[in-house]
Amino acid sequence: MNEHISMRVNAARLSGAIGRTVRLPCKVLRLSDDIAIVEASDGGQVEIQRKNVDVTATYVEVIGSVVNESTIKAMATLPLDSEGELDMQLVNDVIELTFESRFDKLFPRYVTEPSLHTR
Repeated sequence: MNEHISMRVNAARLSGAIGRTVRLPCKVLRLSDDIAIVEASDGGQVEIQRKNVDVTATYVEVIGSVVNESTIKAMATLPLDSEGELDMQLVNDVIELTFESRFDKLFPRYVTEPSLHTR
């Protein structure tokens, strides 16, 4: 089951997920050919490598593999836009709660903390 986990993260949590598949709720700041610069729920900026992945909304959830502490290679995006702004502070609070041990049964985590690229 662990191979199917894609945890929601913020920018600060990327360094602990290098080589893993994650979900990053974020606000799109800039788009260029194959790159998007986004603002994660904790305010950190992340580069999204988005070759053949459309970004069609202001707020998206990027599903992808963590390349390094500030870059994700996107596999897909899900639009999160609604009427008006998304409360990114609330999103960040939920993300941080999922990392608390009291919620381990609700939000499974990766078995090992070290990233896959160090194996």
